[in-house]
Amino acid sequence: MKKTLITNGIFISNNEAKSSIQGCMVIEGNQITYIGDQSPEPRENYDEVIDGTNKLYMPGLVNTHGHAAMSLLRGYGDDLALQVWLEEKMWPMEAKFTSQDVKWGTQLSIMEMIKGGTTTVVDMYDHMNEVAKSVEESGMRGVLTRGVIGLCPPDVQTSKLIEATEFAKNWHGQANGRITTMMSPHAPYTCPPDYIERIVQAAHDLNLPIHTHMSETSREVQANVDQYGLRPVAHLEKIGVFSRPTLVAHGVHLTDEEIGILKQYDVRVSHNPGSNLKLASGVARVPELLRAGVKVSLGTDGAASNNNLDMFEEMRLAALIHKGVSGDPLAVPAAQALLLGTRMGAESVWLDDVGSLQPGMKADFIALDIDQPHFLPRTDFVSHIVYSACAKDVVDVCVDGNWIVRKGECLTLDEEKIKREFVQSFDRLIG
Repeated sequence: MKKTLITNGIFISNNEAKSSIQGCMVIEGNQITYIGDQSPEPRENYDEVIDGTNKLYMPGLVNTHGHAAMSLLRGYGDDLALQVWLEEKMWPMEAKFTSQDVKWGTQLSIMEMIKGGTTTVVDMYDHMNEVAKSVEESGMRGVLTRGVIGLCPPDVQTSKLIEATEFAKNWHGQANGRITTMMSPHAPYTCPPDYIERIVQAAHDLNLPIHTHMSETSREVQANVDQYGLRPVAHLEKIGVFSRPTLVAHGVHLTDEEIGILKQYDVRVSHNPGSNLKLASGVARVPELLRAGVKVSLGTDGAASNNNLDMFEEMRLAALIHKGVSGDPLAVPAAQALLLGTRMGAESVWLDDVGSLQPGMKADFIALDIDQPHFLPRTDFVSHIVYSACAKDVVDVCVDGNWIVRKGECLTLDEEKIKREFVQSFDRLIG
């Protein structure tokens, strides 16, 4: 088993505290086994010794909601309301996507994510075998699900459900455990209730969680009331979605009662501040969710509605917008924002051994180059991560004990080929 010693680094080992450790970290195989100020063994006992001078080591970022292949639509339909954006721009173009388009769109997004410090991503899309193969090749960690839209004839609904079930069954636990799966009715407004119930049953049969969009816009909430007589939370509760472990994306428009229901069922919420601001969907009630004990994480959503996949930006937005909306500078402190992007993100997708730098945790971590003006003075590194850092500060990325980015260069994917194939896919789509 390979043993690696990182020396002279600064480590954010406990991201609940505004403190850091200057010293060493030991990785054995795919686990962190030690963090402290001195090496526990002589240097000659290690297979690799890395000088971490001027580097800040922190847990890898966890992006809990995205659609990676939608990088192909970045900038294609901006400054529009959600339903207009979906119905007039996104869905007509996505209908043209082939599996190869999804492959290259996904690989470009994975490249952007891992070079920017994201080590785990939740991805909901179509042609998911291509997504899974790309995640496997890249070395990152993925929680993957075939998103299912049920606005189609019954036979098409059935074929989509079979495809989603087979994908979830075949890929769960693959890539040495780096890939796990979920079941995903796209949203209450795109899936009839009886169809969602069938997806819930499949999730029970496979013992898998559910991921869905929910309460993203006020228009969506009102449409649910008009069609079914219930707001989305009560609607999903009624048809059994929360009988499975559930992660909902957005959760922007929630009442106090609904927050209580989410807590009751331990439903997790992926907060997507950048996407929600850009689509004018609103600002989720994150401080209230956290006070109620609901597990909240961060997601970028797709690159067509963000328009980047920079999780540092999401942490900063999460810390800033809730201060501005509430008038409370303590609404989401920097340490809390960092937790949302790391440990709480991992816990939100049922990964209990990633998300923090501690002995016994998986070696999923990143290094930032802090020999730069915006990291000085070296006062509070948690504050600097949230309020000063960005994706371009990431120089090294390790997932499951394997280096996938070193000195800013991806070691697992061919960046030039991906960019070339991506442009060809885009040109075909708009041609």
